Amino acid sequence: MPRTTKAKPKRPWQDVVQEAQNYRDASLARVQPSIPETPAQLPRNVMGIPRVALEPDEVRIAELPTEVLLNLLASGKVTATTVTKAFLRRAGLAQKLTNCVTELLPERALTRANFLDDYFTKHKKPIGPLHGLPISVKEHIGMEGLTLNAGYVSWFDKVAKEDAHILQILWRAGAVFHARTTEPQSMMHLETDSNLYGITVNPYNSQVTAGGSSGGEGALIALRGSCLGIGSDVGGSIRSPAANNGLYGFKPTAFRIPTDGWGFIMAGADCVDTVIGPLSTSLSGIKVFMKTVIDTKPWLVEPALTPLPWDSSLKFSDVQPLKVAVLWHDDIVRPHPPVTNALRSVVSKLQNIPNVSVVDWKPHLHNEAWAIISSLYFTDGGAEDSEAIESSGEPWRPLTEWIIKENPCVKKLSIGELSYWLEEREAYRKEYAKVWNDTAIEHNPQTGELDGLVDVILCPAGPGVAPIHNTAKYWYYTSQWNLLNYPAIVFPVDKVDPQRDRKEDGYKPMTRLDRENWKLYDPETFAGLPVSLQLVGRRHEDEKVLAVLQYLQEKIGLPFADFP
Repeated sequence: MPRTTKAKPKRPWQDVVQEAQNYRDASLARVQPSIPETPAQLPRNVMGIPRVALEPDEVRIAELPTEVLLNLLASGKVTATTVTKAFLRRAGLAQKLTNCVTELLPERALTRANFLDDYFTKHKKPIGPLHGLPISVKEHIGMEGLTLNAGYVSWFDKVAKEDAHILQILWRAGAVFHARTTEPQSMMHLETDSNLYGITVNPYNSQVTAGGSSGGEGALIALRGSCLGIGSDVGGSIRSPAANNGLYGFKPTAFRIPTDGWGFIMAGADCVDTVIGPLSTSLSGIKVFMKTVIDTKPWLVEPALTPLPWDSSLKFSDVQPLKVAVLWHDDIVRPHPPVTNALRSVVSKLQNIPNVSVVDWKPHLHNEAWAIISSLYFTDGGAEDSEAIESSGEPWRPLTEWIIKENPCVKKLSIGELSYWLEEREAYRKEYAKVWNDTAIEHNPQTGELDGLVDVILCPAGPGVAPIHNTAKYWYYTSQWNLLNYPAIVFPVDKVDPQRDRKEDGYKPMTRLDRENWKLYDPETFAGLPVSLQLVGRRHEDEKVLAVLQYLQEKIGLPFADFP
């Protein structure tokens, strides 16, 4: 139920937190039939609980791949109301298991589902390509009449005046919004941890993080409380949760997907382009999201967007040469054994495909890339974030303190200093483009094109699998591609096997950061966690990246482990 924008007197931050959590709990209580109770002492791995606690039909519906569910809805073989009720109950259970939801939307969702069912009955066809599909939404993406707090206690009374542009598009396509999900204080964590809602845990192991900043989406979708969700990404915030939870997560090229109507510090004045993108249980879910949104020509409403139609025809086949470059590590931090072993496994299979050539990718000054991007994250020296935190009296969360107060690159920049870092950003992008161009075999004088270029980079999605809480401090494997504005998709490959993924004795770290990261690895702690990798393309080659992944999945049978 919407809350009003009536001003409230300043009060202890703990009171605001209690209101936020009571409001969330009340939204769960309105779901009917009621959400099953959970044990007071939960196991570390809760992935199997929904199948036991929910009705068989609910389990079946919620675990269908996105594309299958859409086909059933479009053909009228299942109603939007039935599907919405199943996902509301499963989302509520996911909240009880992982703390991933800021609120459920039972009244809104069921009213919408009933309308869609009536429409189908009357017109004998779906209203649009997403007819009846429940979609979850990260809290800071504005929804009319609801909070837009971005993880700050002091922002809890901020209310969106209208739906964000992305939600308007998805609504017209037939979507049902049933859940809003957690995010961290400041939005700048690869963890989801706030004073408003606490810590969102990983459903595979509560000792490790679900990732961030879209970690609520990650945990919810992993537990199939949603099959398609909306996140945002400025340094890995879609890809980190996707990787940690064994999902597909896509960071598009900036300005392809609308961003009007979201809330975060310095929105519209950021020097690193934040993007909105999808997380899903399947690659098809990612593709249907991108196509549905871009097919509406959103640039006609949001002029900052690139007027580039979505090319659904792009596919790879056995007769096309495909050149994959492998980034084994970034010369700073070598990933933990599960990630390196997953890379080796994928590469060994790629090398058996006749039309696929595999080469090594030499990282180009990735340490400088971090210096540039982390200098541009908080150009006011973190002043607005500090004000948003301290005005309520809420304490700083550990990773907020780390990224702002303990980050030597965070300084208030003068106009001249800002210009310097923006020039450094563009110079680095130009250097990296040359590195990519230099992978060409020859220059074709007839077409002017570079023949034999690397098509995609296959690389780690992070320095390891989902880390222990409050230790996700190495962003380079994801933030690198934000700085370059390259599209990147994370996808599940395997799960940690303590016997196979043993810690290497006598490992000699490359750097101080490598030493710190290596200390975090324990194969027994991480046993059974998803192992994910990342595929990266050049700017505006979003369709190509997804097409390559689809081809590789078909050829080598990804993922190698079973994921629910």
